[in-house]
Amino acid sequence: MPVQFSGWQTYCDKSKHLKPGQQPKKSHGYIMYHGTHKSNASAIISSGFQPSAGGTLGPGVYCSRDMNKAMSYPAFCAPNDRVVFKLRVRVGKVKRIDSQSMNLLTTWHQHGYDTAWLPATVGLEEDCVWDPKRLTVIGIAHCTDSSTKSSLESLIKQKGQLQKPDGKNLSQCKGCGQQTLDKHTVEKCWSCKASICPFMDKHVCQKS
Repeated sequence: MPVQFSGWQTYCDKSKHLKPGQQPKKSHGYIMYHGTHKSNASAIISSGFQPSAGGTLGPGVYCSRDMNKAMSYPAFCAPNDRVVFKLRVRVGKVKRIDSQSMNLLTTWHQHGYDTAWLPATVGLEEDCVWDPKRLTVIGIAHCTDSSTKSSLESLIKQKGQLQKPDGKNLSQCKGCGQQTLDKHTVEKCWSCKASICPFMDKHVCQKS
């Protein structure tokens, strides 16, 4: 008996999470976290991160795959004033900092590395990324103020709709709702004949 389709639904989780102790692979993108004061959150989303002048791993933007680590920053910050960003981080070339490479603790970038990774041997795992453009804020992982969280999430959404990281303008497809550089071709559903976009993740045929 032939099977007749009357719609579809797809699901794709594009987030890549590292397991504890797993070393980031060169040129991959991963989910990490960054804690900041809520007064700085809007500016970071709008204009990007400002690298710190120094720290355990030297200059750069600090983040961690461990949200508990991000929750401890900034130091001496009241819990209600803290915002933790969910990030997508393109790590580039990664240098593992351990007992064999302590001489590169703060000079790793001078040796051609994009990210320094400090494993959770003592304390919690930590990463330092040299170029702020390698980090993209994709969500709010923690914020106790619901109004602030809603405002920041709207800003993230707006920022994503305005342009791609390379500066090219995007438009929203009316069919699938995705942001795209090229217009999607709208077609007719083979069952109900409704106008659909091939990039829609869900379509349910309406009964006649």
